[in-house]
Amino acid sequence: MPRGLQRFQQSRQSHFLTFSCYRRQPNFSCPNTYDLFVQCLEEMRRRFSMRIYGYVVMPEHVHLLVNEPEPVSLAEAIHYLKLSFAKRLRSRTGATTPRSFWQKRYYDRNIRDAQEFTVKLRYLHRNPANRGLVKDPLECRWSSKMTEIHQTSNTQIRALLDPTQQKKWDEMQAKHEQRGHKGGPGSGDQQGPPPQQ
Repeated sequence: MPRGLQRFQQSRQSHFLTFSCYRRQPNFSCPNTYDLFVQCLEEMRRRFSMRIYGYVVMPEHVHLLVNEPEPVSLAEAIHYLKLSFAKRLRSRTGATTPRSFWQKRYYDRNIRDAQEFTVKLRYLHRNPANRGLVKDPLECRWSSKMTEIHQTSNTQIRALLDPTQQKKWDEMQAKHEQRGHKGGPGSGDQQGPPPQQ
């Protein structure tokens, strides 16, 4: 966050967050690194009793749409997430030199109404496809879009699709079952509704 700008936390609003890898380098370079981040994100959610409405992990940055934890600040929760991830990654890779994974600070935007919430959630889910990393947001393994889909039964979703989309859906489900993918953080009753206006 640029100097002089003020964060508005403890506002009881949702927040759209973006934080980047050090010098915007694509530090998320292998599936294990992505998986570790999603695991740390889930641990942060549980530790601080947070709701994660949406997330996407890109090669050089992360977007989150979250509520504010209580009684600690959102800044403390994000500090915990970034630090715990970096320490665990370092211990896994056996790195002896303290190389920075994250850029300092993060971007934080308060979400003021349901329309803005929807716009930000749609933006983060579409980000991988807009960048050309996948053809369809449903193909992104490290996004809450798949968690959102897993909260609805496959039969319900399939019934809404045309025959061509149904075939694609069946292929994607088969791929995810082969990988053992079971959704991500925020699944289940912790997901919660959008913020009130």
